[in-house]
Amino acid sequence: MDVIALQEVSRRYGSLTALEPLTLSIGAGEFFSLLGPSGCGKTTTLRLIAGFDRPQSGRILLQGRDLTEAPPHRRPVNLVFQNYALFPHLSVWDNVAFGPRSRRMADAELRRRVGEALEVVRLPELARRRPHQLSGGQQQRVALARALVNAPAAVLLDEPLAALDPDLRRTMRRELQAIQREVGITFVLVTHDREEALSLSDRLAVLNRGRLEQVGTPRQLYEQPRSAVVATFLGSANLLPEPSGAGQRLLRPERLRLGPEPPGEGERGLQARVEELVFQGATVEVRLRSRCDRPLIAIDTSANLPNNLRVGSELWCRWNPAHSHALEEPTL
Repeated sequence: MDVIALQEVSRRYGSLTALEPLTLSIGAGEFFSLLGPSGCGKTTTLRLIAGFDRPQSGRILLQGRDLTEAPPHRRPVNLVFQNYALFPHLSVWDNVAFGPRSRRMADAELRRRVGEALEVVRLPELARRRPHQLSGGQQQRVALARALVNAPAAVLLDEPLAALDPDLRRTMRRELQAIQREVGITFVLVTHDREEALSLSDRLAVLNRGRLEQVGTPRQLYEQPRSAVVATFLGSANLLPEPSGAGQRLLRPERLRLGPEPPGEGERGLQARVEELVFQGATVEVRLRSRCDRPLIAIDTSANLPNNLRVGSELWCRWNPAHSHALEEPTL
């Protein structure tokens, strides 16, 4: 059974359509991400699932039950806010215990649940501290423990790592994934960070302007996007015209090979001039412009690039047509 099922769910705010009719299913134990730019409808979707907002149309099923009109406290999900929303006057232990206490849970069960939740997020030794005594990453884990302590069917995460610095974000990604695997609860993550979504998710959905563009595994969406919107949002992309002149094909920059030799048998190619070289540590990003004025991007290791490559170099860009992917025409 799906833990979360949205059936033709839509939301408008006055004349603004925040979410077009959306049908989406999320299974038990999945790490699922809603990915897209600001204003695409992903946070609206999360708020609809959590019950903090109501749809104009459609149904929201949680564990098979229609809870479209149910208030947040009647839904088997917990939301972790971007700013964590911890009570500053309460200790870590009391923050985590707040939900079970409000449900009048027996003391012995409450102590067991809170202790287990703090163990899962690796914070039992900080139980008596106040939020202001914690780092950003520790506060994030307290917020997660507070969501887990109620044993929900799903945890909803609204940009939980956005306030952290890049190094801590990478560390917390690994911890978040490890915690989700350990507890086996469905996690639904809202993010605009493609690296975050690709590295964490079992499946993800890309939204754009309130519309669902595509759902699939990270690899499916990266290698076989339906549209140019999905292709470009999930990474750098070369969009090439079909040989017939109708439609476009995606060629990822890592599939492009640079050199003085023209295309060989079974290959295709364009002559181009190097406009920019961007050193990225293990790889180099090469930005080029073809003789037909088409921008191109290649990404490769220094060892595989021509030794004398520099801005102004003219060379061939070659690729295997089997490594390109046909995109659907945009829907008007």
